[in-house]
Amino acid sequence: MQLRLKYPPTPEAAPKHAALCVCAALLLNDIELDYSVESLELLDGLLDRLHRDGVPAEQVAEVLFAFGCYVGEVFVRHAGAGWCRTEGTSMEGVTGFPLLIQLGPQRYCNPLGKVFKRLAEGGEHALPSFYALFSRREAPARDFLYDRH
Repeated sequence: MQLRLKYPPTPEAAPKHAALCVCAALLLNDIELDYSVESLELLDGLLDRLHRDGVPAEQVAEVLFAFGCYVGEVFVRHAGAGWCRTEGTSMEGVTGFPLLIQLGPQRYCNPLGKVFKRLAEGGEHALPSFYALFSRREAPARDFLYDRH
């Protein structure tokens, strides 16, 4: 999938991509994202609507990239993580994305891939649960996050 990004897909530019997510959520959906852990629920709800509407990832790939950077920025700001290039890590050749979040020595997560998967496969890939798993924090207890029907 070819992405036409406003900024390069680098660790240094990831916060700029995340800021695009904040702007898009506000302008298009009147959703205010504040980089809090709780805001992942709002972004997850937006992705859920796109999933239910059958929006293909290719149609919104650049937006999904920005959403993934937003999720990554939540890790950076609240879980002591940092952005890194996929190249040269144990995840190289596995993720299909150039950026990862590093949570410790040899400990990575892929928020970009998770956002794309959330759109494609639905609620079983909820963002709050993803954050809880990789940050080792408790996910907010919301019925819609755990509904497997």
